[in-house]
Amino acid sequence: MSGPEVAVFVSGVSSMGLEILAGRVVAPQFGSSIYTWGSIIAVFLAALSLGYHLGGKRAGTRATTDRLVRLLVGTAGYVALLIFFGDQLLLSTTALPLPSRFASLPAVILMFGPPTYLLGFISPYAAQLSRKEGIGEASGHVYALGTIGSIVGAFGTTFFLIPYLSVTYIYLTLGGVAVLTALYLALPEDSVSVLPAIGVVFLLIAATTTGALGYTARGEVVYETQTAYQELEVIDGGDTRTLYLDGQRHSAMDKSDPTRHVFEYTRYFHMPYLYASTPDEIDRVLFIGGGGFSGPKRFAAEYDATVDVAEIDPDVVRAAEEYFRADEYDINTYIQGGRQFLQETDNTYDLVVLDAYKRDKVPFQLTTREFMDLVTERLSPDGMAVANIISSSSGPASEFYRAEYKTMNASFGQVYAFPTSDTGAIQNIELVATKSDTRLTQEQLRERNQDREIGIDLADAIDGYTTDVPTEDVPVLRDDRAPVDRLLDSMVGQRYVIEETGSGSGDDDTNTTEPAAAWGDPALTVRDGGAVTRGQGLHIR
Repeated sequence: MSGPEVAVFVSGVSSMGLEILAGRVVAPQFGSSIYTWGSIIAVFLAALSLGYHLGGKRAGTRATTDRLVRLLVGTAGYVALLIFFGDQLLLSTTALPLPSRFASLPAVILMFGPPTYLLGFISPYAAQLSRKEGIGEASGHVYALGTIGSIVGAFGTTFFLIPYLSVTYIYLTLGGVAVLTALYLALPEDSVSVLPAIGVVFLLIAATTTGALGYTARGEVVYETQTAYQELEVIDGGDTRTLYLDGQRHSAMDKSDPTRHVFEYTRYFHMPYLYASTPDEIDRVLFIGGGGFSGPKRFAAEYDATVDVAEIDPDVVRAAEEYFRADEYDINTYIQGGRQFLQETDNTYDLVVLDAYKRDKVPFQLTTREFMDLVTERLSPDGMAVANIISSSSGPASEFYRAEYKTMNASFGQVYAFPTSDTGAIQNIELVATKSDTRLTQEQLRERNQDREIGIDLADAIDGYTTDVPTEDVPVLRDDRAPVDRLLDSMVGQRYVIEETGSGSGDDDTNTTEPAAAWGDPALTVRDGGAVTRGQGLHIR
């Protein structure tokens, strides 16, 4: 390929690579809902279109190899600035008074609009410089090369860069490809353009190596990686080790007591032991969503029951085993999406814990009537399910919680709601569903809590027993109509409260409450996430 053709190909690689990376960059602050992805796609298309338009108007008088070099160097230079100041640029847009569904738009424009705009000039300039005969042949050839480059960028970023490199090094790779292409075009004739290109090379290297000291304001970074589904970090702060997914707290472990429940809401997973006729009748438990394996570890240590976990992200499982001591417990782990696992398994469970809902991006296929019917089919006659919902207990931000309550009611005999905080803020709400039509009262649960030895005192949890859950204005979620993103939209930017147990060795210590001001704040907690796709079916012991 000629120099201009190489430039077009690389522009396609870089633009698509940046577009896919943008989803990872803005997700910790704004979530990864359809509104975020819609904003990303629209901004990239708008920036490219503007570049194409202006580039086409100027190509007749300005299209030179030197200008192609400048455009590539400018793109790489802006990528270097994103490595240096990307976090500050992202945070600077959070205070803008926009409706929640448009909240990510300024960040995407500011961070990714300029380099994409510059890349848009390359195709019309290259068409002008093409050796092809005729405008149609030249333009068709150039845009075909750009599209092929976009395909390479999409596959390369999705299947190679994101799973194996951090965001910083992906920036370095994409910027490095652009600046190396600029050097290829400039050498040996255009020595004047070589110096800026070399300067950007050093800028990229300096940006990548600055500040990588293995420590953040959250604590010591023990491990970090980009998985196929999310950014994963393991961070130590004092005696607590925390799993961060996409920059938000997901699971935590007391390093001196690995089965203690650090987050208050994980204690509610034990509630079915009060609903069962006898605690001994819960023989087999399935957790859909593993995270740091807080619940599975405690169940494996506390009860004489088989504990299975379906977790779609193999890197999460590896982190749980290596850094959260999950491999020390008798837990059967399956690398599969929860719905796929239930469809394919022959096992019957006495309890299924649904812990695969994120605050910003809930896999809708784990919320619908059809899925809940599948759960009931895999349960024993007296089986139960617990769903960990992140929502508000009342007001507009409660729509997802109330819709899920209504949906589970359509599949189960009884559904019980337990908000984990007495505030109206966004919080974890635990839904306990039973196949039995007989409803237990709050007083009956209190009596069973006093009489039964289940290894944990649930008196505080029982106090949150809720009976009045209005559902008239929310739908039953179905596979063909599950407007989960719309139901979650009202939660964006609202205060999120998560309670933690005391720092002592037991779970019955005084609770502390940690509030967070807005979505994306490091204090927020997001429970087990990841969209359900075709799993590998790997069974890990």
